[in-house]
Amino acid sequence: MAKESFNAPKPYTLRLDDQLLDVTKQKLRLARFPEEQTDVGDDDWSQGAKVKVVKRLAEYWADGFDWRAARINADFNQFLVKVNIPGYGPQTLHYAHQLSSRPDAIPLLFVQGWPGSFLEARKIIEPLTNPSDPTTQAFHVVVPSIPGFGPGEAPTKSGLGPMLTARGFNTLMVDVLEYNQYVTQGGDWGTMITRSMALQFPDHVRACHHNFFPCGPPPWYKAPFTMGRLILSPYLYTNRELKSLENMQYYRKEQDGYLRVQSTRPQSLGFGLGDSPVGLLGWLVEKFHEWMDVANYTMPDDEILTFVMMHWMQGATPGLRYYKMAFAEEGAFSSKDCFNRYLGTPIGLSNFPNEIAVPPYDWVAWVANVQFRREHDRGGHFAAVECPELLVQDLRDWFSSEVVKRAMQG
Repeated sequence: MAKESFNAPKPYTLRLDDQLLDVTKQKLRLARFPEEQTDVGDDDWSQGAKVKVVKRLAEYWADGFDWRAARINADFNQFLVKVNIPGYGPQTLHYAHQLSSRPDAIPLLFVQGWPGSFLEARKIIEPLTNPSDPTTQAFHVVVPSIPGFGPGEAPTKSGLGPMLTARGFNTLMVDVLEYNQYVTQGGDWGTMITRSMALQFPDHVRACHHNFFPCGPPPWYKAPFTMGRLILSPYLYTNRELKSLENMQYYRKEQDGYLRVQSTRPQSLGFGLGDSPVGLLGWLVEKFHEWMDVANYTMPDDEILTFVMMHWMQGATPGLRYYKMAFAEEGAFSSKDCFNRYLGTPIGLSNFPNEIAVPPYDWVAWVANVQFRREHDRGGHFAAVECPELLVQDLRDWFSSEVVKRAMQG
């Protein structure tokens, strides 16, 4: 067999082995479920995923859900390409690439996070590439999978965290697709990856947009007024800032257990979640419920299961392991440190009320050249899924601005 060439994309069709689908259904039918405690209310998720919700989804997965009806191949033009990632080595990337017919279209890289996948872009690709109004900014949209998050090749050796993923994705954009200048949109891990890209490759990444920006406050000795404002936050913060601070504190107190396990012993967790579809379902459903604005968006069962399948097909462990790789990275471009320095690349921010981390603007301004901000009254961590029309409008408005036009010409 001929050696696979670098930087030579090949069309890809996502297919799952019938044996995996059959075994999955068998495992679902044999699952053992925990019992809810009698004093825990039907809508109380404080102990984790609700048994009745997971059980209903598992039964539907086993006897009703049709994976082949997910129409992923119809909605995404998918490719595989082998690239050489500086500091890591060869890695095959999966990505979707949708071209606009518009000559003025801007190349846009969309990067998701965990427990999502490239499927998060499903509702925004068409309006971004082919807006109905000819005066509206259009984009060539590129949606890579973080290696191990769904289709494509999971990393076979350690070390591939956000900093090196950033190098791989820049290679994809510049060397494979020949977009010498482009803009980015990131949420969750996508924020860390695209910010690292802008730090490492400022000549290529000309502007960024984020719907998640998990920076902390600046050191008190550098920003005494910012720290004083935090200390006096009950009196000086707006109601929205106070609510965001409450969300961050709640996350640290009640919700970050997954992060501690996945960043330390992901493989131990992988034995359970990679073998039990119900285990993985419960682990992810709780995140969808807690991090979405469930008062304004109900995730359909088919959408939940299709998202879960992206991690089930890889045996779950690669997605869990990414946290370990991220926290092991060192240096100014790593996910741990990339928010500790100022980035001059123009930044746009969209803030959604149920996002797990929306720091006050005076924190963000210390590390980011924010030129566009918009606050929304609905939406959560998965903006492209929950309220795609809001995110699409923000991307159009920000990337068509004079600031970005000048950056693209620079």
